[in-house]
Amino acid sequence: MLNFFTMLDDIVWGAPLLILLVGTGIYLTVRLGLLQVLKLPKAFKLIFADDKGQGDISSFAALATALAATVGTGNIVGVATAIKAGGPGALFWMWIAAFFGMATKYSEGLLAIKYRTRDDNGEVSGGPMYYILNGMGKRWKPLAIFFAVAGILVAYFGIGTFSQVNSITSSLENSFGLAPQIVSIVVAVVVAIIIFGGIKSISKVAEKVVPFMAIIYILATLAVIFTNFNQILPAFGQIFTGAFTGTAAVGGFAGAVVKEAIQKGIARGVFSNESGLGSAPIAAAAAKTEEPVEQGLISMTGTFIDTIIICTLTGLSIIVTEKWTVAGLEGAPLTQAAFSSLFGTPGALALTFCLVLFAFTTILGWSYYGERCFEFLFGTKHIKLYRVIFVIMVALGGFLKLELIWIIADIVNGLMALPNLIALLALSPVIIRETKNYFARMK
Repeated sequence: MLNFFTMLDDIVWGAPLLILLVGTGIYLTVRLGLLQVLKLPKAFKLIFADDKGQGDISSFAALATALAATVGTGNIVGVATAIKAGGPGALFWMWIAAFFGMATKYSEGLLAIKYRTRDDNGEVSGGPMYYILNGMGKRWKPLAIFFAVAGILVAYFGIGTFSQVNSITSSLENSFGLAPQIVSIVVAVVVAIIIFGGIKSISKVAEKVVPFMAIIYILATLAVIFTNFNQILPAFGQIFTGAFTGTAAVGGFAGAVVKEAIQKGIARGVFSNESGLGSAPIAAAAAKTEEPVEQGLISMTGTFIDTIIICTLTGLSIIVTEKWTVAGLEGAPLTQAAFSSLFGTPGALALTFCLVLFAFTTILGWSYYGERCFEFLFGTKHIKLYRVIFVIMVALGGFLKLELIWIIADIVNGLMALPNLIALLALSPVIIRETKNYFARMK
């Protein structure tokens, strides 16, 4: 059974989906005239602008909530895995995925505001299921339902619970010897206190924790990189040459071909920043704004922060310390080794702290994503039931070590992307028209 689902996972996350993800980004980049480059300064200004319009939370809070879900173990573990398997060149392909992913994320944020609605409790509901239904028409409802079901499954069984709780419990067990079962129950209690307050409660925590954890992590990685400053230029050389020529065998590293660098880099880049998966627009829809284009611009900064900044710093710290060439080191321990090279044991503990915060905020972000998908299918009456089940799943995380569940989660995560990408391509004329109208008005 494990072999069957592993094979299915390889098919779902194989070349066709990666080509569709990047291809959609390329198409939108061309049609929007390199918007992610030309309008990036404006996008960063908008994050801190005064909010005007209807919504549940500020634009900054919406971005923080989306970043809470995306800045996670993928930034620490995913980058290390990609570089170990594909060599330094994998980082270049992560950049490519992020560059075109910014156009995708912009489009998702725009559509989230344009087609959002309100539920029976008066709270904003939006995301791919609504832009499929309200933008493409009622006959596409099965596609919207398909997305919502996949979203709930990912929240309950995948990115939202087990994999994050496992990251928290295993890192705390390794560093401090804490029992995974006790840790998962404590995490579940804290999660329950926050998520029963709804999006306003989740966003309040995200607004404070996300900038704090990002700054701590960025400063620590910069310290590692600049301590090895004489390796910075050679590291960039390895990244660019490795992207197109593969990586020669070094030490205990078996070497990587170009195909591996491309596949691992793009796959991990997409997994980290979630551009095209359709998760971030669910948070973007709650923002207080009347301008779909402005929220789209704010949303795309999430991909820039997540991959171009945080993933790059992780990758560079691994490459400049040459820890990626050490046999037997991979995943979180590989990034930990890079930190320990400068800070010793305190460095490893600091990374544990970052990993715990990254994983915890991802749980909060995904609890909201799953909740909005649940509300789309079953209405507002049963939202408390969804939250109770979610908290139970978090508590179970420390008791389960089921590889099969994570592989199934990875599959449904990929399945979320399909209806979203179909919607982005189908509604691309709307995206382009809205963008042109907005900038014409601004002039």
